[in-house]
Amino acid sequence: MQFNESAELDTSQVSDQRGVGGRVALGGGGLGIVGLIIYFVLSQLGGGGQLPAGSGFSDVGQDQQVGAGAIAEKCRTGADANRDADCRAVAFINSIQAYWKDQFARSGRTYELAETNFFSGGVQTRCGNATSAVGPFYCPADAEVYIDLNFFQELQQKFGATGGPFVEAYVLAHEYGHHVQNLLGTSDRVGQDSGPTSGSVRLELQADCYAGAWANHATSTPTASGQPLITDVTQEDIAAALDAAARIGDDYIQEELGGGHVDTTQFTHGSSAQRQKWYTTGYQTGDPARCNTFDTNNLG
Repeated sequence: MQFNESAELDTSQVSDQRGVGGRVALGGGGLGIVGLIIYFVLSQLGGGGQLPAGSGFSDVGQDQQVGAGAIAEKCRTGADANRDADCRAVAFINSIQAYWKDQFARSGRTYELAETNFFSGGVQTRCGNATSAVGPFYCPADAEVYIDLNFFQELQQKFGATGGPFVEAYVLAHEYGHHVQNLLGTSDRVGQDSGPTSGSVRLELQADCYAGAWANHATSTPTASGQPLITDVTQEDIAAALDAAARIGDDYIQEELGGGHVDTTQFTHGSSAQRQKWYTTGYQTGDPARCNTFDTNNLG
């Protein structure tokens, strides 16, 4: 995939907290894409949540500071997104939010922009404290996305994912799918139960489907500059996203990283096949209305 080199980036949708700490925790909320599953797996494996450096994203040392305008200074256009991984994340976020702003407008609603926070090691949110081991997550209490960008290398090294830019797009689009669910009140339909047809699984599969719907429109969604940021999405890109979806299925994690026994009663995110099915549904139809995982008896 490639970005439109002349399209402008909007860095106001991103907060870079790497090296400067997080926010005061006020409680409440929940976690997103891999969330508690990654935390459980890494703790069982003794990983301690330390992510390796060298992922291609900017690493900031413990005592270093990130200038308030650092991201804004280096991430101006799609050309910057083509050469810099931080800027690539900004570009994906811009495109995803532009898509949902348009979708909401088409149905007479107003989409509320959600900030994405880049952090390193740990962060404090209104959902509580989190470490990098938790993985990317959406906090409904403050309606913001949180991600340690080194997670993408973790996904390749520990989970065996193919990796690539569109895997990053899938992860970010999934988290913004949770933001959409929060705005629409869908999240309120989910309790604390687990299992293959639980509300938690349905919520996660719908977020996967929403990510696929955005991917369908990625090359035709104009951002604030009036131009689409993404010029092409290949079948290889979609295959990489589907590969990542399979690597974070409940069954794959339990079997490959959690001891070999699959216990469907503990499913909270859906099986690999389910996650691939619903991402594909979103991508092939391009229609978020086809992502109604809550009113179907066939989750895959």
